[in-house]
Amino acid sequence: MKIYETATAPNPRRVRMFLAEKGLLDEVEFVQIDLQKGENLSPEFTAKNPMRKVPVLELEDGICISETMAICRYFEEAYPESTALLGRSALEKALVEQWLRWVEFYFAVPTGMAFQHTSGYFKDRMKCFPEWGEDCKTAVTKFMGFLDSQLSTRSYLCGDALTIADINAFTTVQFARVIKVRIPDDHPHLQAWHDRMLARPSAKV
Repeated sequence: MKIYETATAPNPRRVRMFLAEKGLLDEVEFVQIDLQKGENLSPEFTAKNPMRKVPVLELEDGICISETMAICRYFEEAYPESTALLGRSALEKALVEQWLRWVEFYFAVPTGMAFQHTSGYFKDRMKCFPEWGEDCKTAVTKFMGFLDSQLSTRSYLCGDALTIADINAFTTVQFARVIKVRIPDDHPHLQAWHDRMLARPSAKV
C-alpha cells in the first residue's frame, strides 16, 4: 500500500499519527507530493484523487481512498486487532464522531482557511481574502478556549483514552503555529493535554 502525502501538511500528519498509534506504519510506503509545485494538480495525481488533495491511500489492487477520516476508517476496520481509535461501543463511537465534527468544523477548517487566506502560499491559484482569514484566526482562538474548558475534567477529549479526535485536535493546534496562533497562557488544561500528546511517540512521526 502507498500513501501519497505532504509531510508538513496537517491532514497527512493525522494519518501518520493514527497509524503510529495502531502500530501500522510499516504497512504502507509514503510518497511525497509537493503541493507548492502543484504536483497534486497533475493528471496522474488527479486520477488518484479528483479533489487533488492529500493524503491518498492507494491499495495493492490500485483502488484509491481519499479523505483523512476515510483512510483512518479503512485501517480501523481492516486491522481490528490493533488499538481502537474510533471507539468500540455505540456510545464511544458516537462521542468520537461528535468530537470529530466539532474539531473539523470549528477548529481545523478555520485554521486551514486562515492559512490559505493570510499566508500567500496559494495566491497563484486562488483568490485570497485576508480579512476573512484574520476572522478565522479569531475563531481558532475561541475554540481553544472551548477545548480548555472541556479538558478541565478529563485527560483526553472523549474521556480517559486517546482517540482520533485527540489526534485531529493536536495536529490542528500544532499547525496553528503557521498562522501565529498559540495556546494562550490562561489555558492550563489545554496546555497540559498538548504536553501529554507531544510526549507520545506518535507525535514524532
